[in-house]
Amino acid sequence: MRLVNRIFLLLAFLFVTSLGVNAAVNPKPFVIPELKEWKGGDGAFVPTGSTRIVCPAGQAELLRIARMLADDCETMFGYKPQVVEGKGGAGDIILSLRKDKKLGNEGYAVKVTDRVQLSAPQPIGVYWGTRTLLQIAEQSDNRQLPKGELRDFPDYAIRGFMIDCGRKFIPLAFLQDYVRMMAYYKMNTLQIHLNDNGFKQYFEHNWNKTYAAFRLESDTYPGLAAKDGHYTKREFIDLQKQAENCFVEIIPEIDAPAHTLAFTHYKPEIGSKEYGMDHLDLFNPETYKFMDGLFKEYLEGDEPVFRGKKVHIGTDEYSNKKKDVVEKFREFTDHYIRYVEGFGKQACVWGALTHANGETPVKSDNVLMWAWYNGYAAPKEMVKQGYKLVSIPDGLVYSVPAAGYYQDYLNTEYLYNNWTPAHVGKVVFDEKDPAILGGMFAVWNDHVGNGISTKDIHHRMFPAMQTLAVKMWDGKNVTLPYAEFDKQRVQISEAPGVNQLGRIADAPGLVYEQAVVAPGSKTPHREIGYNYKVTFDVEGADEAMGTELFRSPDAVFYLSDPIRGMVGFARDGYLNTFSYSVGKGDKVNIGISGDNKATRLLIDGKVVEELNIQKRYFNGGKDSMNYVRTLVFPLEKAGQFKSKITNLKVYCE
Repeated sequence: MRLVNRIFLLLAFLFVTSLGVNAAVNPKPFVIPELKEWKGGDGAFVPTGSTRIVCPAGQAELLRIARMLADDCETMFGYKPQVVEGKGGAGDIILSLRKDKKLGNEGYAVKVTDRVQLSAPQPIGVYWGTRTLLQIAEQSDNRQLPKGELRDFPDYAIRGFMIDCGRKFIPLAFLQDYVRMMAYYKMNTLQIHLNDNGFKQYFEHNWNKTYAAFRLESDTYPGLAAKDGHYTKREFIDLQKQAENCFVEIIPEIDAPAHTLAFTHYKPEIGSKEYGMDHLDLFNPETYKFMDGLFKEYLEGDEPVFRGKKVHIGTDEYSNKKKDVVEKFREFTDHYIRYVEGFGKQACVWGALTHANGETPVKSDNVLMWAWYNGYAAPKEMVKQGYKLVSIPDGLVYSVPAAGYYQDYLNTEYLYNNWTPAHVGKVVFDEKDPAILGGMFAVWNDHVGNGISTKDIHHRMFPAMQTLAVKMWDGKNVTLPYAEFDKQRVQISEAPGVNQLGRIADAPGLVYEQAVVAPGSKTPHREIGYNYKVTFDVEGADEAMGTELFRSPDAVFYLSDPIRGMVGFARDGYLNTFSYSVGKGDKVNIGISGDNKATRLLIDGKVVEELNIQKRYFNGGKDSMNYVRTLVFPLEKAGQFKSKITNLKVYCE
């Protein structure tokens, strides 16, 4: 009997042991940026209609974050959990503040069992944690969260993106979407470059004809703000408030004393006769009066237009040909560092003090320097002088769309495998060196008039955003191979309620069809992005010029364009037309296919014309520019046409 019992106990032990070996341990969930620490459990938490979001009573900031999470759930998943104050239980998502020195200011912890417990030392960490929960939830139909425990915290404090709004006007709605998108990927800094100008070789070598713009309403200098697009003060304040609500800091930049043609167009006497009108005359006292007045307008008062802690004053790419000019440049830089500090702001500058090496002292204490090109500012030397650096090496993280120099699309594979903010060009610091506060990447719209749309900018920036969010949060501590990351990243949304890419489906094929398109009707889709094909049958009528087939907030597709009555499209202030018109009584199937390089016209299934990237020449062929004719096809609302439109089909290719 004892032998039987022993055998039974041994078999039971082996059975239990085998269960332990084979028990499923949840792998680390895919999140951007990658989670730092994960201890997998078994099974999953699946939210139900009774799932609540719970936070302690009397904690207003946690209550606000809980409500934001509920709103995002409604936007993304179609249901809105109840938000309550008190003590949570099984089935709930519970938010709390809890001290944990290792997590730092932005870190957070999550424990998923029969409930989800999200805690952090600070509200910002709780908010970042909600972004993680949303990203995990959106990857399954039942919005499940794998059971386990995670701890997550960033390696670098500044994780940002700079957008050039000076050379190309970027609509407010686009910036609002970028705030949402950056927050979704735990990117906490958006720099808005408010002034700049084109290159004069594309404008007959004439500074007076060269495009220049300043993008912010000014009462001090009426008429300074660009007529083709600018932000009112109230719009800019509200944008910053939106960003603050989701823990993104907006750094406004007024770039001077170079890149200042918008200011010298307004007040020519402050322009440099020697170095070009895109340079301020540093020896003219009127220059300082003008710039003092401009900065003061946005910095003074109880509710200044520049709300954040930091202001970027530019200071890059001025001439260093003469010693007196170098010393004057250094004096200018020091003056405006101290000027913005006088309003309680922290000054940010582009690195230039190796290029402008001189004797005039420039304040370094509590000044942030954007380390963009080591020939302009040698990083190690700048640290010795007392500057804290933000890593933004031009050869790696500058995109200049369709320009043919720097990069068009960033090399995300190289960046993922090799770069961290500790890599400032060829100079490499230790990881998490306290002199390197973080990293940024940038888009520069150098070639004014090159046809690039905001959709084209986004098509370039979104993969870079996803990739660099990882590298600025995790540094070198990335475990997922790039190929797997690149495959999985497309499963993650741009942000709650954001679809700048115009994605309708994840797989190729027919994604929408409509038997009849009535004038003035709407479809359920705003637009379809690259790569796509849209086809429809037309029975032509006598259409007035300017007759629209479809429009969205970003584009119009014409049955009869406003100039020549041809089939064509407009977006971002550019009109592109095909050499084809629909005549009265014509019966034809029209197709439009588009990708990030071209837009094609198909007639009865055959491509008859392609509007691709066109090379445009200037100055007798000495200079050239790529002109881009792409289209994210608008679908939101049909125009008031007379023709009969049937058999609309929309394909993702």
